[in-house]
Amino acid sequence: MQKEGKKKVKVHYSRKENLTGILFVVPALIPLLIFWVIPVVWSGGLSFTDWDMMSENINFMGLKNFASLLRDPKFGDVLWNTLVFAVGSTVPTIVLGLLVALLMNGARKGTGVYRTVIFAPYITPMVAVSVVWSWIFEPRVGILNYILGLFGLPGSQWTQSSSTAMLSVLIVTVWKGIGWTMIFYMEALRKVPQSLKEAAAIDGANGFQQFWKVTLPMISPTTFFLVIMSSISSLQAYDQIQVLTQGGPAGSTRTLLYYYYQEAFRNFETGKASAVAVVLVLITVALSWAETEISKKTVFYN
Repeated sequence: MQKEGKKKVKVHYSRKENLTGILFVVPALIPLLIFWVIPVVWSGGLSFTDWDMMSENINFMGLKNFASLLRDPKFGDVLWNTLVFAVGSTVPTIVLGLLVALLMNGARKGTGVYRTVIFAPYITPMVAVSVVWSWIFEPRVGILNYILGLFGLPGSQWTQSSSTAMLSVLIVTVWKGIGWTMIFYMEALRKVPQSLKEAAAIDGANGFQQFWKVTLPMISPTTFFLVIMSSISSLQAYDQIQVLTQGGPAGSTRTLLYYYYQEAFRNFETGKASAVAVVLVLITVALSWAETEISKKTVFYN
């Protein structure tokens, strides 16, 4: 019996059709080109210069700005702070968002109200949220230390101490992001086939085993998406740091993006700041690549 292979159909487009397609794409490409591609290329070029944002003269420096970063003792601390912030904000946001989604998924009444209340912080501007939390964290009259005192627990300096400032910023960031992850997980959990859970239950799996062996693999694409987006967002965090701590105390909350801001707009070392931006872009690309490679073995696409 002769096997018939699938024939590949080649589609030929006329020059007019190709031109029409290009014309439809151009409006979307123009903003991308103006506000992303050109600034990235320009910033990369500035990283090899000594421009101070004021002088008309721009001198080529080669790799001196990058060498200056490596010699700067602050830069190592900045990288560490960025790592701590990225992990400390991404992991709790995803875990707590999943837990809240599981609770909402099992609730029968009031789900819409609860979902709205939990999601509301995410759509509130970060600056406004940070201002409110700065009052909550205030050591003397803040409500957080007052509540701790009611339970006989000692208060804290929160944003005013280098040992707790990063924790304070993370609390605000995680609190704001839980609602966002919850929405994605609620939709993902809704799409998990009930038949798979029933089959696992027939095989003797308890509730936790059903969650671990069935639910988690089925929602792994959503988890992968949230990890990527949360990681990139954490690398770009600025507003909450500016309002709550201004990178302090003693540089304990200074991340790469905030370091870039200080070098560019306080010290007017635009070349060095652009080098920081290049490093930030490279870290973002490397992180996205690593997470994508890991996902090939851990993400289940049904």
